[in-house]
Amino acid sequence: MTKHAAYPSEDVVAVVAAPVPVSRHFTSFPPLKDAPLDCKKHVVVDLSASRDAIMGGSWFESMKASSPRHADDAEHHGDWMEKHPSALAQFEALLAAAKGKQIVLFLDYDGTLSPIVEDPDRAVMSEEMREAVRRVAEHFPTAIVSGRCRDKVFNFVKLTELYYAGSHGMDIQGPANHHLQAEVVHYQAGTEFLPVIEEVFGTLTAKMEAIAGAKVENNKYCLSVHFRCVREEEWNAVNEEVRSVLKDYPNLKLTHGRKVLEIRPSIKWDKGKALEFLLKSLGYAGRNDVFPIYIGDDRTDEDAFKMLRNMGQGIGILVSRLPKETAASYSLSDPTEVKEFLCKLEKSAKEDAPDLASSGCT
Repeated sequence: MTKHAAYPSEDVVAVVAAPVPVSRHFTSFPPLKDAPLDCKKHVVVDLSASRDAIMGGSWFESMKASSPRHADDAEHHGDWMEKHPSALAQFEALLAAAKGKQIVLFLDYDGTLSPIVEDPDRAVMSEEMREAVRRVAEHFPTAIVSGRCRDKVFNFVKLTELYYAGSHGMDIQGPANHHLQAEVVHYQAGTEFLPVIEEVFGTLTAKMEAIAGAKVENNKYCLSVHFRCVREEEWNAVNEEVRSVLKDYPNLKLTHGRKVLEIRPSIKWDKGKALEFLLKSLGYAGRNDVFPIYIGDDRTDEDAFKMLRNMGQGIGILVSRLPKETAASYSLSDPTEVKEFLCKLEKSAKEDAPDLASSGCT
């Protein structure tokens, strides 16, 4: 049975049986002390808030800050690491505190499972990473939460046993053939915006042809305007062209990530809401015996980090080489460290079930 919904509801969700038996558990790890949160800096920025600010220095500086080569605070890395320590360095401490909680794993894709590349169509994950994700998903419910459209991120990951939340969580699908699953999870937010998104995609694609290196990606429920390959002096031109189109679409909002402008429906739905929905669908709503772990690298992942903080459960792990304002409690430097963390997590679960076959993690 498949349940569909047009908008989120407190009473109607697609419910499935918990797909894996309880193995290794984590207790809730308390928020780090002395790590004040600057909400004005780490939340997803609504670029429509102030045209003057966006067209001027603040937007430009924000874009530069999203690029490692422009980071001015690398010397503060030590202080930042004290507030957001390595999840690898703290792994044994996390295991020592593991009592009575079921892990549920949420993973961003670009910059987390695959490296950031100039051509978004070439953001391919390694076979070693795929194996690490597959192995850890044998023990813990695992979801990929991405800004990409769901079909596209599935074609990158190619693992049918996972949950996929594409378009920043607006298009969610659970495994269709899980032997322990009672019902299929299926949720889509903002379907009425699909014709508008398609229309704006055509207009923006034509506009971006005049800017070398700019690319518009159709992620079904949202659009991504990539300017990683655009000369820095033309970044504002990208922004101006996008805003000139969106002024005729008041029901769409504009946010930004790592050298990308994101166009989404103006509805209250994001990666944090997707995380909350999936926990409800898995039967974990209102329970204190669950420990969500969310790993991501981008501004849009901050919504999920904030959700975990508001819930008072689980941990957020930011993937970044350099200091950033974040609601995450821990950090990993790059996808290589993400793979190592997943392998350690799988190994800890395998030690609880020694009869399992050996994994590909080393």
